[in-house]
Formats: sequence, structure tokens, C-alpha cells
Amino acid sequence: MRLLLLTTLTMVAFAANSVLNRLAVNQYAMDPAAFAVIRVASGVVVLWVLIRVQGLGWPGGSPLRRVGAAAALALYMIGFSLAYLSLDTGVGALILFGGVQITMFGGAALSGERVGLMRAMGALTALVGLAVLVWPSADVSLPIEGIALMAMAAVGWGIYSLMGRSEAVPLAATGANFALCLPMVIPLVWLGNGETSLAGIALAILAGGVTSGLGYALWYAVVPGLGAMRAGVAQLSVPLIAASGGLVFLGEALGWRFGVASVLVLGGIGLSLWRR
Repeated sequence: MRLLLLTTLTMVAFAANSVLNRLAVNQYAMDPAAFAVIRVASGVVVLWVLIRVQGLGWPGGSPLRRVGAAAALALYMIGFSLAYLSLDTGVGALILFGGVQITMFGGAALSGERVGLMRAMGALTALVGLAVLVWPSADVSLPIEGIALMAMAAVGWGIYSLMGRSEAVPLAATGANFALCLPMVIPLVWLGNGETSLAGIALAILAGGVTSGLGYALWYAVVPGLGAMRAGVAQLSVPLIAASGGLVFLGEALGWRFGVASVLVLGGIGLSLWRR
């Protein structure tokens, strides 16, 4: 039960990232690239304050592995930020979470984790539910650069999640990853339009310090208990939660697709978590 509650809290944090990003970019004219850089920087500050308060230090392990985790996180941040400059939100979500599924299932298979029929059926059912929720209309463009960038983000996040299975101190590991990731994402500011606003900056700080920094640390704490495959399937709930947040905070309408997708996604997650 504790694992389920912590996983749910983590998925809410991930969905909040999406809502805060959309709110900053769509309503407060915040440059997506600047949002991403401020998000990572504020995550570094908050995480390292907590690390010092708890008397933790730089996490152990191979320096090459630590740089690899930071690079995977940067790959996700950069790909995600730039993809939505040309890609529709629904198409982006489908590519992102579909790619994360493939990456994490592939990593799990390579590491010898058992797939199981119920997990495979659950993943497929939840993925169909996601497609129902975000499937684009016929007139939506599919720019190849946007698709490639979002696929890059999916692989980055999948690898970053897989690497969390062996982290002994999730908070310290996340703080180190954010610190090493920051110089990798700073060049994003030269690729954006440079637009900022006080509200957008405040939302970026909130997203970085709370829903990203603390949310990602919590993710590293629950991934070992979930395993790669169930962790991948659980993330398919994020678009549903984000859509609900869009209704509450952004006034976005929810149609019949949301109801059907909710049944399929939650049912698929239930199948994947089911044990005899």
C-alpha cells in the first residue's frame, strides 16, 4: 500500500510539471527553453539545501554512471522543451509515453526482468487508453524534427528511470544528477525566443524545486520497488492526471475520450500491478 501511495504521489508531481509548463508557456508567454533552464537550476538549489540539511554528500558510485544519468536527464529536458515548439500536445504525449514504454520494457528485458502475460496485457491496454485520449485530428501536422526530438526525450527519460533502480540514496542521486545536468541544458537559452515573465519564472521555480526536484527524487525511491515494467506502465496515468489538472487550473474541457481513456489506462495499470 505504501508503494502504491508513493507512486501515485509521484505521478501527480509529474502531471503537475505538465500543467505548470502549459500554464507558464500558454498563459504567461514564457519561453519553453528558458522555462526548462530555470526549472533545472531551481531543482539544483532546493535539492542541495535538503541534502545539506540531512547531512548527505555527493552520492557514491562510478563517476561515469553519474554523468550518464545526468546526460539522460538533459536529453529528456532538451528534447521535451524543443519538441513542443513544433509538435501538437497530444501527438507529443503519445510519442513520449509510448517511447518511454518501449525503452523501459527493452531495458527490463535485457536485465532479465520477467515480463509476464498480465503485465504485457496491462501495458498494451493502458497504451491504447493513452492513444484514445490524445490521438490527433486529421489536420494535425507531424513535423519530423518535432517527432525526433520527442523520441529523444522519451529515450532519455526511459534510461534515466532505469538507472534509478540501483540508487541507494535517491535524494543525493537526484541532486547530483540535476547539478551535472544544469550546464548541459544552459545552451537551450540560445535556442528559445527569450520571452519571460515574472509569473512564468515563478512557475518554473515551483516546477523545478518541487514537482521536478522532489518529484524525481521520489521517483528514484519507488522505481526499485516497482521494477522497470510496472514503472513504465504507471507513467501512462500522467496524461490523465494532467488532463484533470488542465480542467481545474486551466479551464480546459474534457470530452468522452477522457472517460474512455480513464477506464482503459487505469484498468491497464491495474492489470500490470496485479499479482496472484
